[in-house]
Amino acid sequence: MAFVTRFAPSPTGPLHLGHAYSAILAHDMAREAGGRFLLRMEDTDLERCRAEYDRLIQQDLVWLGLGWDGPIQRQSGHIATYNTRLEALAGKGLLYPCSCTRSDIRAALAAPQEGVAFNVYPGTCRHRGIETRTASDALRLNLDAALASLAAAELSFAETGPGHFGLHQVDPEQAHRQIGDVVLSRKGEDIVAYFLASAFDDADQGVTHVIRGEDLFDFTPVQVILQHLFGLPTPVYHHHRLIRDDHGKRLAKRDDARAIAKYRAEGATPADIRRMVGLPTP
Repeated sequence: MAFVTRFAPSPTGPLHLGHAYSAILAHDMAREAGGRFLLRMEDTDLERCRAEYDRLIQQDLVWLGLGWDGPIQRQSGHIATYNTRLEALAGKGLLYPCSCTRSDIRAALAAPQEGVAFNVYPGTCRHRGIETRTASDALRLNLDAALASLAAAELSFAETGPGHFGLHQVDPEQAHRQIGDVVLSRKGEDIVAYFLASAFDDADQGVTHVIRGEDLFDFTPVQVILQHLFGLPTPVYHHHRLIRDDHGKRLAKRDDARAIAKYRAEGATPADIRRMVGLPTP
């Protein structure tokens, strides 16, 4: 099997040392396997994404010595396709419209953060039929109905990261406790959930290995469920350690002091960055 992986940042701020670690690790693993390394911009949040950050990300990666294969894919150009695919689930009775608080729904659409569990939805709108949907409603997955439709499926994923190595089964009871009826999109704002769009794109781009931070491990079962619902392949996952600050906190985009562009401006070299994050130089 060919090895294909990707680095998929959101252009909402500059890359920091944590991003550099993830990108370099994925790039090096692909090259060592004689495979492909793709660059994808996860830019479905049109309010926060900026063209200048898109350009800066590319500049930082080139400066780090990382080359990607093929054109950059941008999720913002595929929202209509994501929504069309969702209509198929709606037709099977697996989705329902939700009119709950906009701020709660927008938060649910973003990528999970370390230490922040899924906000398990209490089912306020679960009684609604898809025919009651309005232009401003979000669409939620009816997890009970989804799991019932997959009762005969083998819901599992292989993990090669050192912290979770092995084969993992998706536990339906745990999914109900930790995941619940997740938001998949909000049509009125043309926003698609991070985990849904990335699952579609991984399949469309032929990604065989997903390499990302361990803070995303717990939401992998959501993607496995969605992959099976849409008949998509499940890649191999590799969740790596996180780069932390002096207080043990995961780096965030607001940590401009650790931005790659700042290190570049101060005269650091790509080899310096590799040493900072504990990776060998080529």
